[in-house]
Amino acid sequence: MTRLVNQPLSSIPAELATERSLAITVLSGGPSSEREVSLKSGAAVARALESLGHSVTVADISPENLKPLDLAADLVFIALHGAFGEDGRVQRILDERGIRYIGSGAAASAMAMDKVATKCRFVEAEVPTPRFDVVTADRVGRVVEVWPLPSVIKPIAEGSSIDIQIVRDAETMRIALQRMTRQYGRCLVEKYVDGPELTVGILGEKALPPIEIRTRREFYNYEAKYIDNDTEYRFDIDLPASIIAEVRALSLRAHQALGCRHFSRVDWIVDRRTHQPYALEVNTIPGFTDHSLLPKAAARGGLGFPELCQKIVELACEGEE
Repeated sequence: MTRLVNQPLSSIPAELATERSLAITVLSGGPSSEREVSLKSGAAVARALESLGHSVTVADISPENLKPLDLAADLVFIALHGAFGEDGRVQRILDERGIRYIGSGAAASAMAMDKVATKCRFVEAEVPTPRFDVVTADRVGRVVEVWPLPSVIKPIAEGSSIDIQIVRDAETMRIALQRMTRQYGRCLVEKYVDGPELTVGILGEKALPPIEIRTRREFYNYEAKYIDNDTEYRFDIDLPASIIAEVRALSLRAHQALGCRHFSRVDWIVDRRTHQPYALEVNTIPGFTDHSLLPKAAARGGLGFPELCQKIVELACEGEE
């Protein structure tokens, strides 16, 4: 197959991504707490792209090591999760160098990584989201006094459910907030919603079939995502069809409200009693491992993993940046 190495990236027509082999650099690893997951994602993506005939180089990149970006490539496939790779920084570097890449741009990535900015945009776009507040060290006492229990405590800019905690009494809440504000400077407190957790993948401008996540743990945390073998992923969701349709439509609205492109994954929780859905966050670079949800949703829609990766490559090669 013909390779297009060193052709100006802005001039690659989408149809060539289908018909010819591209030189693709897959970025994985990175400096974040999600490094190990990213390495798995990158390896899976590389295998898929190579199976389609593309010439693939896998590169472990960090702010201190940008040499992989010097490689001649037609496209960069970002498989980085968390800080640096998903917060807009690597996207900004790629933009400055004129390098074409998959996924959302720098501004949308930065917004999606910031849970407060994301939720504020949800409110503006009329996407329902649980009530929330931002907590700093000087506000811990007041928040403990007035905030209803149970509540959810979250870092503002971590992925993979790292450091998320459900608190059910005031003392546990105080300890959690003190620890989080010491570690991160500020954190998020959010109204607890009891009900099923759903996730909706977005591919292009289409919402994929929703997945319900069932875990023996208190919620879908890091262990349930990447370690447990008994986490259930269900497409036969026990909710009214109208609610499922609403969640799909709102997922696309959330994706668009943040300015995302090519693909994303929107996480939800649905109130068990009222069936009101609440958006939790948008993942601009969701996982690409065998446990990952975007590939599962794509497969349900008839798109295998290599075909999903190819579709993302084609989306990145469409239109002007």
